[in-house]
Amino acid sequence: MSSMKDVAKIAGVSVSTVSRVINKSIPVNNETRLRVEKAIRKLHYKPNLLAKGLRMRSGGIIGLVVPEIIHQTFVNFIHYVEEQIVDHGFDLILGNTQEDPEKEERFIDSLIRRNVDGIIFSRVSDQSRVFNILEKTNIPVVVVDRFLEKEDIPSIVLNNYQAGILAGSHLISLNHKKIACITGPLNIALCRERLKGFKTILSENGVLLPPDFIYEGDFKFESGIYAIKKFLNDDIKVTAIWAQNDMMAIGALKELNQNHIRVPEDISLIGMDNISSSEMVTPSLTTIIQPFQEMCQRAVQIILNHIHKKEITLNRIVLEPSLIIRESTRPFK
Repeated sequence: MSSMKDVAKIAGVSVSTVSRVINKSIPVNNETRLRVEKAIRKLHYKPNLLAKGLRMRSGGIIGLVVPEIIHQTFVNFIHYVEEQIVDHGFDLILGNTQEDPEKEERFIDSLIRRNVDGIIFSRVSDQSRVFNILEKTNIPVVVVDRFLEKEDIPSIVLNNYQAGILAGSHLISLNHKKIACITGPLNIALCRERLKGFKTILSENGVLLPPDFIYEGDFKFESGIYAIKKFLNDDIKVTAIWAQNDMMAIGALKELNQNHIRVPEDISLIGMDNISSSEMVTPSLTTIIQPFQEMCQRAVQIILNHIHKKEITLNRIVLEPSLIIRESTRPFK
């Protein structure tokens, strides 16, 4: 295998000059840079990234930790984060905590011991146990989606209370009075915030949301199915349902169809997230949009600002949701 010395010899420069060209640490005049790059191509030289990482205390790696790797929401996060960091010359280490606080703690500790350049993660739940290890590291960390109640740890989150307001306002505008909600896990703060906003706007418009009209799901497709089964078994009659994510809404749609209950003719249905499947199902799903791409862009930018020692102006960035109306909701007559 070729070495940096071999490159330096062919290019007619010092080893330190080759290093500066490769690492872009100190500017090198254009003619010299071109000679070095030509020698690198000729010898098919590949820098030793591990050695480089040990010297610079950096391996050009960003860690991304998500609660569930197969969930469409986090597929979106993975896609957009990877897109951003690759554009900036970094590689990605991906961790799937499978909604387990112990796995989350172990994986983040592993990333810190590897001395990655930054960590972006969406925590498992309010039971996350990573506060202490995060506070002891100098590695930049950004939390997306499921925030930490720590002002010194940057976070990019959605205004989940407003998401509940949007969903409830839309159904009220369609004259619905008997409305149910399929929540995500209520040990996650964002689910409670969504429910709080939903309850608030319904109450302000004289619509009750009794406890038996609320089903606590787990964000998975099956939750939507089980919620409808429970509502039907308990003879709970509603004209509209908000599911706190699209996967549960699609599960609910399937079970309603199985029971010959038409959407939206008999029951209006709203989801949340605007995943690709929400537009593919029939009827297409009215949903609340989360700006996943912007979340990831901002998270990566915060990491880069830390790496390049630029000022961080905001530690908590709250993005606003929006409503997209499709075929699954209609006025109640």
